[in-house]
Amino acid sequence: MARRQAALPRGVGQAHALFAERARSAEIWDVEGRRWIDFCAGIAVVNTGHCHPRLIAAAREQLEAFTHTCFQVVAYESYVELCERLNAAAPGSTPKKSFLVNTGAEAVENAVKIARAATGRSGVIAFGDGFHGRTMFGLALTGKVAPYKVKFGPFPGGIFHVPFPNALHGVSEDDSIAAIERLFAYSIEASDVGAIVIEPVQGEGGYLPAPLGFLRRLRTLCDKHGILLVADEVQSGIARCGKLFASEHYDVEPDIITLAKGLGGGLPVAAIVGKAEIMDAAEVGGLGSTYAGSPIAVAGALAVLDIVEEEQLCSRSMALGERMRTRFTAMKAKYASIADVRGLGAMTAVEFCRNGDPQQAAADLATALKNEAAKRGLLLLLCGSHGNVLRVMIPLTISEALLDEGLDIIEASLQAIGA
Repeated sequence: MARRQAALPRGVGQAHALFAERARSAEIWDVEGRRWIDFCAGIAVVNTGHCHPRLIAAAREQLEAFTHTCFQVVAYESYVELCERLNAAAPGSTPKKSFLVNTGAEAVENAVKIARAATGRSGVIAFGDGFHGRTMFGLALTGKVAPYKVKFGPFPGGIFHVPFPNALHGVSEDDSIAAIERLFAYSIEASDVGAIVIEPVQGEGGYLPAPLGFLRRLRTLCDKHGILLVADEVQSGIARCGKLFASEHYDVEPDIITLAKGLGGGLPVAAIVGKAEIMDAAEVGGLGSTYAGSPIAVAGALAVLDIVEEEQLCSRSMALGERMRTRFTAMKAKYASIADVRGLGAMTAVEFCRNGDPQQAAADLATALKNEAAKRGLLLLLCGSHGNVLRVMIPLTISEALLDEGLDIIEASLQAIGA
């Protein structure tokens, strides 16, 4: 840790003061030999678990064939196959096309580029508490200042934020739609807006699912004004929410979908999937990146899709989510500091408050819980605009016994901190 502090800038945070030596499925062993239950999954990345044997075998096989050609220079079939499979799986009947990049932030930026090229419009609407990456345009879209935007502005223009529906805090679907209509009246013409970017389930914003009818209302609004609907599924995709795409729960066909995190199972790859006519709007050479679609990461992503299908991880995600929320709901009945239990599939959150009042965020309690659980061998992460939300990001390959062991630690930790 002393070496880390000497070598790295302080802006690179670290949630837990440990260094990994090895990991399997939902467990990590650190350099001191201690075993940890992992409820973080590398921030919802290893949906298929740490070091799934099939993923490791696929990456090793590709590593021995070739590591890099740059797809835009010398192509390889696996890149095309991955795009074909994503196109076939994406929600809706409209023909799709895809291309690959390296990270979620890069996927979001390219989605906006394509939306602008397809519509000829520059304006973008995003949502408060949304998170869309740490690049400058991603930060501009992100609806949270601290810690992401502090000292980094000014940010690109043409971006407008509206409230995300949150019944617990008094923001209805009608409120969010009305806020968009006010933008059209006061800030930007609807005819100048190229895209509305939304996470079907907010990640950093508090693991908050959009109400089931809200995305349909956005779809109607976008169709009325010729605006593209972009679903940022970087965190909610690849079975995390019980379907390959969280958008499938909403019976809505987005114009563009961004994927990353779980797609590579720990290898860096991201994708932009969209309606074919829209995706073709960019000029030849306008899209790409030196490392985009790394052959090793693509091999891993193809293995991930196989694992999700063969091990039925979508249905398993739904079952695991129900198991967790049942336990957390029972805890909520015992502890007035739990304001809300929510989620979609395995993407589950517990929000903490003070004095039983949801409007009094209790970040100190959430932090105390995280720290106490770590003392007992469980790794947790927090989120939410006030840092008072526990987000549970289990690998979907976790055993029921290990899941229950982790949930027991959370309950014991709540008791220990006097929640």
